[in-house]
Amino acid sequence: MSLIKVTNLTFAYDGSYDNIFEHVSLQIDTNWKLGFTGRNGRGKTTFLNLLLGRYEYSGTISSNVSFEYFPFHVEDKEKYTFDVVADIYPDYEHWKLMREFSLLKLSEDVLYRPFNLLSSGEQTKVMLAVLFLKENSFLLIDEPTNHLDLHARELVSDYLNDKSGYILVSHDRSFLDNCVDHIISINKTNIEVQKGNFSDWWENKQRQDNFELAENDKLRKDIKRLSESAKRTSNWSDEVEKTKNGTRNSGSKVDKGYIGHKAAKMMQRSKSIEQRQHSAIEERSQLLKNVDSSESLKISQMNYHKSQLVELDHVSIHYGEKNVCQDISFTVEQGDRIVLSGPNGSGKSSLLKLICGEEIPYSGVFRIGSQMQISYVSQDTSQLCGNLTEFARSNGIEESLFKAILRKLDFSRLQFEKDIASFSGGQKKKVLIAKSLCERAHLHVWDEPLNFIDVISRMQIEELLLEHSPTILFVEHDSEFCKHIATKIVELKV
Repeated sequence: MSLIKVTNLTFAYDGSYDNIFEHVSLQIDTNWKLGFTGRNGRGKTTFLNLLLGRYEYSGTISSNVSFEYFPFHVEDKEKYTFDVVADIYPDYEHWKLMREFSLLKLSEDVLYRPFNLLSSGEQTKVMLAVLFLKENSFLLIDEPTNHLDLHARELVSDYLNDKSGYILVSHDRSFLDNCVDHIISINKTNIEVQKGNFSDWWENKQRQDNFELAENDKLRKDIKRLSESAKRTSNWSDEVEKTKNGTRNSGSKVDKGYIGHKAAKMMQRSKSIEQRQHSAIEERSQLLKNVDSSESLKISQMNYHKSQLVELDHVSIHYGEKNVCQDISFTVEQGDRIVLSGPNGSGKSSLLKLICGEEIPYSGVFRIGSQMQISYVSQDTSQLCGNLTEFARSNGIEESLFKAILRKLDFSRLQFEKDIASFSGGQKKKVLIAKSLCERAHLHVWDEPLNFIDVISRMQIEELLLEHSPTILFVEHDSEFCKHIATKIVELKV
């Protein structure tokens, strides 16, 4: 056993006045399996890069282990996979690699295919296999689940559960629960390490949030009571002071010294109450330091004049001689929340694009309602750029509503001034989801909307879909999300 010690870590990017981390201290046992969670943009990948020594910082990070980061950068993806592996780890032993391949259900022939022709799931598994060949290293695994189908997620989760000595960034609750024994959370004001899986951490967080909110409510009432008391005492003091120049009811002369002394005592009492009031206000401002607001979102979906919006009857999609999917039949009725499920390469995205009006070659019967408005969220965020005001204007959505939704999804006002191209992967997906929520549509079609999106935002989106029950057709590999949301499952096979 060895320890990674982080002491008084403070870091800000060059040119920024805001610290990403400030006076952070923690200890990590290198035998732990740590899940890393926190809102998008809070600095998870930045923290991993600090461990790797890629940025200058103040404070200390001490350890007697080396760090390895996933995913590896592959310079030439057209190379054969065995050359890619050799570039990453020149001294690897083939039998050890085959042992990891076997655990990940990868066949050896993957090595003899160009890396860029492997599926995203195969690429992920190859890189994980190489990663775990690097003994005596502490592994930093950054979002391996993106673009993995449900079966591959379960397989990779079981694989990681049999390993140890890593930090795993993931927003998939079920995935984390299966393969971690500690959680690092980046909160609003600090970083904490807790023992247990994600569900344990979430239960503790809710308990702490509820305690802080109850204490905050109590303090707010105390502040109001103290404020009213201070005002009354101040008024009494003023009234007594006024009698200095008056007369007693008996007509005798007023004792100005006595009244002045009484007024001074009341003023002192008022000042004392005021100080207690300020202390209570200060205590309250410190109290809610890590309560993450998750305000409810809204969706404004239009009703279509018919109950049936889409019909597919024995539809097959084919590119040239290659069939992507075959003999697919289902209908989308108003109020349905349908998940398209199936392994990568089974044609889920192609079906969504066909429904959204793209020129996709198909056979069979495909019907869609006339003049039906569809709001589409794509997997791809690579084209996003420019500021949010320009984005709203170019997409014909109301800017104030668009930004209000992003605020609820944990965007800071400072983020509104930045170029979208500089956003994290999760923040870019939030831009697309916020745009979709602003659009007037009869049907929402979302293709893997939760890739890179933090857990709290996923729960907000779940609550939105359950509360407003829009008609939605979606592809998503987060099993918890699908279990809570889907009213129908359409299973595709390769």
